[in-house]
Amino acid sequence: MSEVLTKIEIITRPNKFEQLKQELAKIGVSGITVSNVLGCGLQKGFVEHYRGVTKEINMHERIKVETVVCKVPVQAVIDTARKVLNTGQPGDGKIFIYEMKNAIKIRTGEEGCDALQNDS
Repeated sequence: MSEVLTKIEIITRPNKFEQLKQELAKIGVSGITVSNVLGCGLQKGFVEHYRGVTKEINMHERIKVETVVCKVPVQAVIDTARKVLNTGQPGDGKIFIYEMKNAIKIRTGEEGCDALQNDS
């Protein structure tokens, strides 16, 4: 296995997901995993009153988009995500990059880049 596998995690606002998914597909990203997550960062929370109880809410709904690439350049994924997600406001999100040791397709036993390819 000589080709490098890279996992990319993008955490951002849910309302940007469809556009991000479409733009990633245009550059050749064929597989993604999406999770609904909660997170907090530098953004200020807000105060909510529910049944007479005051509660500070500082967790924000986000999505986490995960993909592993080999043939698609990592920088292309980063540039595409930044172009789609950047509003210039706090809460645009983060991108995390991880070097992967291997990927194995359970059904066929294919490894590395071959495990990421779509079936013919």
